[in-house]
This record gives sequence, structure tokens and C-alpha cells, in this order.
Amino acid sequence: MSEGYEQHQQPAVPVLEEQRLDEFLGAVPERGQWRYRPRRVGMVWRSKAFRAGAVIVVLALCGLLILSMVREQTGTEGFLVGLGLAVLPVPLLMAAFRWLDRVEPGPWRNLLFAFAWGACAAALVAIIANTFATRWIATATADPASADTLGATVIAPVVEESAKAAAVLLIFLFRRREFSGVVDGIVVGGFTATGFAFTENILYLGNAFGEDQQLGTTGLASVTAGTFFVRVVMSPFAHPLFTVLTGIGFGIAAVAGRRHRVRRILLPVLGLLLAMGMHALWNGSSAFGPYGFYAVYGVFMMPAFGLVTWLAVWTRQHELRTLATELPVYAAAGWLTPAEPLALASMRARGMARDMARHWHGTSDRARGKAAAQEVAEYEAFATSLAVLRRRARRDTPGPDFAEREQELLHHLWQRREVAGPALTYAAHATGRYRALRGAASMGPAAVPSPRRFPQPDPYQQRPAPYPQQLPAPHRHYGGYNPYLHDGHQQNGRPPPA
Repeated sequence: MSEGYEQHQQPAVPVLEEQRLDEFLGAVPERGQWRYRPRRVGMVWRSKAFRAGAVIVVLALCGLLILSMVREQTGTEGFLVGLGLAVLPVPLLMAAFRWLDRVEPGPWRNLLFAFAWGACAAALVAIIANTFATRWIATATADPASADTLGATVIAPVVEESAKAAAVLLIFLFRRREFSGVVDGIVVGGFTATGFAFTENILYLGNAFGEDQQLGTTGLASVTAGTFFVRVVMSPFAHPLFTVLTGIGFGIAAVAGRRHRVRRILLPVLGLLLAMGMHALWNGSSAFGPYGFYAVYGVFMMPAFGLVTWLAVWTRQHELRTLATELPVYAAAGWLTPAEPLALASMRARGMARDMARHWHGTSDRARGKAAAQEVAEYEAFATSLAVLRRRARRDTPGPDFAEREQELLHHLWQRREVAGPALTYAAHATGRYRALRGAASMGPAAVPSPRRFPQPDPYQQRPAPYPQQLPAPHRHYGGYNPYLHDGHQQNGRPPPA
């Protein structure tokens, strides 16, 4: 079966409009051009290592400064106690946001940058700006109490949310192809705010521990226990919820076409203003009386948290439906098997495909099984990016790099099809999605295909070049053609003739 794959030519790329493919698409990029590079500003920035090193150095310096400032305020012992308690919710929050990003997972480098920015750069800006503004107000008004209240309800929300929003803005501008929608905005904003809350919790918990040492209180009645309950148990999602509103604004702007320039500017600003407003309401809840905190928590925070969670899950389901809508045209052109778009549009089928690839290839070698499952996961991610790219191009005018980006993604799919194609096809049959679409009457009594029927190539083998540099003759647009209701478009696993 693998030999047959080597003899196939690459299928033609389905075009968006009725035009010649050779006028719309160029040659397949060389291997060195698969990855896209940001616009080069100058000779120094041509080195990726230099740019990455500069970012790491800046964030490391910010981290050292903020940690030294926090340790100076809390003391060494208080700093260690605050650090140990503040780290507890971080893995849970990161896992929750990563779970939301399973359909088209973003690269870890973006998420780690967002977390480090929140924990180091944003926290440093916030602690310096808040302290300076509060002292200036106290000096100008000669009323330290009102200065603290004004600083917490007005200054802190504006400064902190702006500092956290900078990370979302940077990824939106310089990693635009990896920021494709609302879910990406939620995840990036959530990681940034998780890092910020981590550093802030060290400060608050460390100060609470120092206060307990002075008062001699211990146990559940201590200030440390109360602070831990409020900040870590009751509201670990507070800062992530605020910044997620900013991320949603950037996510909607990412979906908006280039023709809606005003919308792309106003929506992130609106999201930032909502984040500032909710943050100010949360910080000022104590002004509503002894039960103001609980009123704001129950009336505003919990409903907002539930609404954002629902929006994130709904958006993820919408991304899955996009796969079922956009990928059939590639299946009709021979790039995918008819069942693959159905499997890719189901989280259950995706997981089953990875498990089956791991089982088929890892019977005698666990490393091979793990590598095969990773290939399927990469295939799923590239297919999702392809569907999102085509949806954006259909709703808006295709960008100048649409053809190059489409060819890159198709190339990655073609390289992994021998492992991922059989696993996804099996998953579509095993979950009943393929039979449900074709209908029981047309399918007749169909059994789930046996894994032995599918090829099991070695994922480590050296693959030859899968297709020539020049693309074949074009296919016309497959508007309205449903490949799942026709069996003639693909025979014996071979793509249709160009």
C-alpha cells in the first residue's frame, strides 16, 4: 500500500473561484520555506536566535526585578510561603485553557511567552505604576485612605489590564497566522492573566503570612488562610476572566476580514474596556458594604464566568463544524479520503484516531506508536488550520499569501497521510459518523473495518518527495458537490485524474 502511495501524483488544489489554477497558485515552496517568517525590520532581526534571545533576556530581567521587589516586601520566608501556595492553581488553569485549544492547538512558545509576560513584564509594570500613582494621589490629596481606594478601583484596573493586553496584542501582530479566532484569544489572554495572578498571589500571600507572624495567628483563623481561600479557592479565575474579555475582542477582530478595519480596531478596544470595568467592579466590591464582595461574586463574576465558558465551548464546536464544511472540497479533489472530514469534525473520532495509530504502530515498539500518534495529532492540527484558512478566504478576499499558505498546509497533510489517513478513516467508521451521513439505506449492512486492512507504514522511514514541484492541471470549483454521496470520485485510494 505504501508503494502505491509513492506512485500517486499530488491532487490539484481546489480553487476558490472560476479561474485558472496556474494564475492563482505558484510552485510548491521549497522545504526551507515551509515555515513563515515575520517581516524583517533590519539586519539584526534576521536571526531568529537573536530575536528569541532578546525576548528571553528581557523577560528574565523583568522576572528578576519583580521577584526581588516582592521578596523585599514579604521577606524571604513570606516569599517562599507565598510562592508555594500561589503555584497551586497554575497547573489547573493552564490545563483548562489548553483543553479549550484542542481543536487547533497553538504552539507552546506563544503560550509560554504569554505566561512569562504576565508573570514578569506585566506584573513589574503594574507594581511600579500602581505604587507611583497611589503615592502621587496621596501626596496631592493628603488623604492616604482615599488614595488607596482610588488606586485599587481606578488606577489598578487600567494599568494591569493594559499591561496584560500587551501580550495579546504582540501575539496578534507578530504571530497572526497562529491567532485565528476567539478560542485563540481566550487561551492567550488566559495564560497571560494566569501568569500575572501567580506573581500577584505571591505578594498577597507573602504579606498575609508576615502579618500572621506579627499577630501570632495560625490555623484557619489566620490571614494567610483567609487570603488563600479568597484568591486561590474562590476566585482563581478572576484575573483570567478579565483578560479573556480582551482576548475575545482580539479573537473577533481576527475573524473579521481585512475590509472591516474599523471593527478590527474597535473590538479589541471594547474588550479591553470591558476587562477594565469588570476588574474595577471586582476591586471596588468592598465599597458596597460587608456583603459587597459576595454580591459581586454571585451576581456578576459567576454569571460572567459561565457565559465566557459557554462562548469558548460553543466557538470550539463552531470550529469543528467548519472542518465538516470546508474540507469536503479537498476530499473531492483527492487530498483526503471521504471519511476524514467527518472524523476531523469530531473530538471523539480525533482521539480514537490517535489511539488507534498508537496501537497499530506500537505493538512491538512503544516509541513507534507514540510517533504515529503524534503524526495523527499534527495532521489534525494542519487540517484544522487549512479549514480556517479557506473559510476566511471565502468570507473575505484571499490574502496575498493565501496560495502559499494553502500549499504549505497541504504539503504537511500529504507527508502524514499514510499514517493519519487510515486512522481517521477507521475512527469515522467506528464512531458511526460516516454511516450516519451516507444513510443506512445506501450503505447497507456495514461493519467497522478491521485495523489489519489498513497499511501500517514505518513512521521513521525516509519518505521520497511526494509530488513534483509543478502543480497538476486545475480542477474547477466543487460548489455543491457532496463527495460523501458519490463513490466515483475516488477509486482504490487513487485521486481523480487531473
